Amino acid sequence: MKHNNLKRLTFCGILAAIYTVLTVMPPLNAIAYGPVQFRVSEALCVLPFIAPWTTWGLVLGCLLANLFSTVTALDIVFGTLASLLGCLITSKVRHKWLVPLPTILSNGLIIGAMLASVLTPDSWWSGFVLNGAQVAFGELVVLYILGMPLLLMLQRRGLAERLKAL
Repeated sequence: MKHNNLKRLTFCGILAAIYTVLTVMPPLNAIAYGPVQFRVSEALCVLPFIAPWTTWGLVLGCLLANLFSTVTALDIVFGTLASLLGCLITSKVRHKWLVPLPTILSNGLIIGAMLASVLTPDSWWSGFVLNGAQVAFGELVVLYILGMPLLLMLQRRGLAERLKAL
């Protein structure tokens, strides 16, 4: 039991590092922050569907990446919260084609609200709709174009079962 916990902890540490690097590394960092964002690292948010415990590595990676946010320090709190919520709900999804939806929705709603508060406080509702839609669109693109192929590849090659067994 302790051996599996150490494997999971190690895997989560590596996952956090990968998420962080894929977010802050140039040139990917140019598209990772702001209202229109295509965070390549978010493709990894399909992993809690396979192994719910991967949530902690992803959330830590998101927290570390958000320390470099160009928006405000609010991104550290609310961006991390959006990832946590998305990953926790993803771990409960039963149909693989719906796996991206919790992350898309949580980021669209939470980050959209945060960006509206920062960027358009005088016209919050219209800012929320615009920013939320832009963030959700970026998440949709990344999760369905990169995340779903990752999930399908892990399943086809038997790596999903190995990840579950850690």
